[in-house]
Amino acid sequence: MKKDSRKKATIYDLSMLSGISPSTVSAVLNGTWRKRRIKESTAELIRDLAEKHQYTTNRQAQGLRRSRSGLVGLMLPVYDNRYFSSMAQTFEAHVRQRGQCPIVVSSSRDPQEERETAENLISYSIDELFICGATDPDGVHEVCEAAGLKHINIDLPGTKTHSVISDNYEGGRILTEAIINHFSTDDPLSPDELFLFGGRNDHASRERIRGFRDVKRALLGADPEASIQPTGYSPNTARIAFETFFEKAGRLPRALFINSSINFEGLLRFMSAHPHETFADLVVGCYDYDPFGSFLPFPVIMMRQDVEGMITKAFELIEETQTPPRIHLIQPDLVPPRTALTGPLDGLKDIV
Repeated sequence: MKKDSRKKATIYDLSMLSGISPSTVSAVLNGTWRKRRIKESTAELIRDLAEKHQYTTNRQAQGLRRSRSGLVGLMLPVYDNRYFSSMAQTFEAHVRQRGQCPIVVSSSRDPQEERETAENLISYSIDELFICGATDPDGVHEVCEAAGLKHINIDLPGTKTHSVISDNYEGGRILTEAIINHFSTDDPLSPDELFLFGGRNDHASRERIRGFRDVKRALLGADPEASIQPTGYSPNTARIAFETFFEKAGRLPRALFINSSINFEGLLRFMSAHPHETFADLVVGCYDYDPFGSFLPFPVIMMRQDVEGMITKAFELIEETQTPPRIHLIQPDLVPPRTALTGPLDGLKDIV
C-alpha cells in the first residue's frame, strides 16, 4: 500500500480553505469554540476540513473527540543553561509519571513570541501549560484564559494565576553572606570591593539585589550605588561590562555576586583574554549551579534553585483554578566551592 505523502495542513491553510479566521479555526480545533459562541455548522465544517486535509496527528485527533489530549506544555525562555535544561528534564519526568506526553518549547525572552507560542500550543489541544521565566506572564495568561487552558507560572511570577518561584530575596541574602564570610577577619572586604553583575529589571533580579544590599549594609556597613552593574541576560553584554570595569579600575573587585550562570559565562569570556594572575584572589558567588563552575581555580560559591520542588508544587497548584493567585516561594540551596551534586540527568538510562 502506497503511503500518503501529502503535507498536513496548518491552521492557516484551513482558514484559507474555509474563509474563516485563524482564531476561529484554532478555537474549534482546541475545543473552546462553544465558549466563543461559534456556530455548530462552522465547527463541523472546520472539523471536516481538518480530517480531509490531515491536519491532526493521532493525539490531536483524540483531542478533537475528547476533552483531554494527554499533551502538557512547558514554555522556557531559553534551553542553553543547566537550570532551564534541568527544568525541562524534571518536567518531562513528572508528565510521563502521569501517563501524559510532554511538549517543551522556548520563546527567546520575547513577549510577542511568548504569546504566539502559547497560541500554537493551544492549537495542539494541550491540556495544561507551565510558563517558565516568561518576560510577560500576564500576556500569556490572557491567551490561555481566552482558550480556557489551565496554566501556571514558574521562575518569574505573574499577577493573574499562581506562580511558583525561587525565594530570590532569601537566596540573595544567603549567597551574599557566604561571599563575605569567605574572607578572613584578618583581611575583610570593604563595601566597595563587593559588586553584583548581571540581571535586568525583572522580579528575580530585583529580589536578589534587595537581598544583596540588605546583607552588605548589615555586614559591611554600606552599599555604594555603583556596586550594582545590571547587564541583562547575555554573556556578551556581561563580558563587555567586566571589560569596561577592568579598563577603568585596573582590576576586578575582590568579590563578585553574579546574577545567573549566563552572566557567569560572560565573566569567563572576559577571563579568557587575561592572564590567570589577574584573578588569583577573586571570590565569586553565582546565583545558579553548574558543577563545572564549582571546580575553577578560584572559589565559586553557588545557589542551586530547587527545580524538583518548584515543578512538584506547580503540579499541585495547577488544579486549584478557583483559588486567588499567589506567589509560592521555594527555598534554594547554597553550594560550597568544589561540590558536585546529583541532578535529574542522573536518572537517564545508560544504554550500551
